Amino acid sequence: MTTWRGGDGRCRYRGRPAAAIGGSLNFGVYEETSGAQVAYARVVSDHATFAWLCDVYVDRAARGKGLGTALVTAVRDHLAPLGIRRIVLATADAHEVYREAGFTELADPET
Repeated sequence: MTTWRGGDGRCRYRGRPAAAIGGSLNFGVYEETSGAQVAYARVVSDHATFAWLCDVYVDRAARGKGLGTALVTAVRDHLAPLGIRRIVLATADAHEVYREAGFTELADPET
């Protein structure tokens, strides 16, 4: 699978996006009046011990309203009853969103 960044900074996938989405837990936030999607997150998991939070995106016009934190918190809460011991993610930005949702940075990500 090849990834590339569009001019808006979002990661785009060429290849099999429908298969990736179809094999994942998908979460969306929609604007109440228009029904337009304003945020998205995807989770890849074995549904037993591990989950990878990925493709978290909040539309630029909807940022700064707490939607990212609410979305990530909802994902975390959805996974809690499954007994998943580890939810991981890798990101270069929006660290405060993840901290507010209860995530902590790994001291040594390689271990």
